[in-house]
Amino acid sequence: MSKWHTAQNILCIRLDTIGDVIMTAPAMLALKTAQPDRRITLMTSSAGAAIAPLLDLDDLIIYDSPWLKATAPRTDSLPEFDMIKRLQQAQFDAAVIFTVYSQNPLPSAFLCYMANIPLRLAHCHENPYQLLTHWIPDPEPTQFIRHEVRRQLDLVASIDCDVTPLLDDPTNDRQLLHLDPASLHRVQSLLTEIGMNLMEPWVVVHPGATAASRRYPPESFAIVAEQLTNQNIQVVFTGTQPEAELVQSIRTMMNTSSYSLVDRLSLSELVALLKLSPLLISNNTAPVHLASAVGTPIVDLYALTNLQHTPWSVPHHVLFHDVPCKLCYKSICPQEHHHCLRLVEPKAVIEAALSLLLTTHSKIQIPSHVCFN
Repeated sequence: MSKWHTAQNILCIRLDTIGDVIMTAPAMLALKTAQPDRRITLMTSSAGAAIAPLLDLDDLIIYDSPWLKATAPRTDSLPEFDMIKRLQQAQFDAAVIFTVYSQNPLPSAFLCYMANIPLRLAHCHENPYQLLTHWIPDPEPTQFIRHEVRRQLDLVASIDCDVTPLLDDPTNDRQLLHLDPASLHRVQSLLTEIGMNLMEPWVVVHPGATAASRRYPPESFAIVAEQLTNQNIQVVFTGTQPEAELVQSIRTMMNTSSYSLVDRLSLSELVALLKLSPLLISNNTAPVHLASAVGTPIVDLYALTNLQHTPWSVPHHVLFHDVPCKLCYKSICPQEHHHCLRLVEPKAVIEAALSLLLTTHSKIQIPSHVCFN
């Protein structure tokens, strides 16, 4: 692995979305820490690129590859030839290709091969022959499934990066996302503006998710939020503009007051909000990974999709109802019952939230009728 010790200009490829890029951030940090004068460039999708300004990167390449589902249909392969030229011009010493176990790294490896990048590392199920110079046979999912963060840390550990400080240590200082002081100040001002008292207990609730199969029912969210406010815990909802109707429907079902910052936050400001918040209650989607990256406790309402994408290295509760049809990877429940989330009782969510708030806020008082398993 000695050749990697001299690699100063490294391309990191993660062609997915925000959450996937965040879960790769510890591995990219390990690459940088191993040689602080290294130049780290991230190549990712348009969606994944949104988080790049908050990461410790030297450069960014945006590339929507034709081998990923979210990419719009192509009429020709000119973008691929253009990308090969761009990678050649950058004169990278090495490329590290980060994938989930269900993805094939070889299309990315072929781009790097065509661009004459001399060192190319990835997990791969099949023998890549010359496309990878450093092949890690992929043990997932046949032998085991590990957390996505651990998977990528193990990959860079294979080239002698010290990943020990970045392993599962809840007390480890978060260095993954750069918090913008201006965003922190604006979020504090916004919270005051909408009437919240930051000296009193409060939580962030994020009820949206791209896939319907990953959304906890809105009526259940309403019960959770109402019961928390009955315990004098302030609730502020987040979401993007397409989720405004969902959030409004939840707030309408509540008989208590709540707050909303839907469609009022940039990504940097959402990160700042999550850093300030004592707790996040969310479906398993991007804000869960953002909260993990800044050390905020999480109640994760988990639809039993990707077992390796739960919160990393923060206090958390993962809630789900076990079902025979788990791991379906469908955007809409094919059984039409959505039992993996619909059968998660609001009481369980409330208990999980209160137990985590006890560790972050001294003013929380647990009602006598609430018990923890």
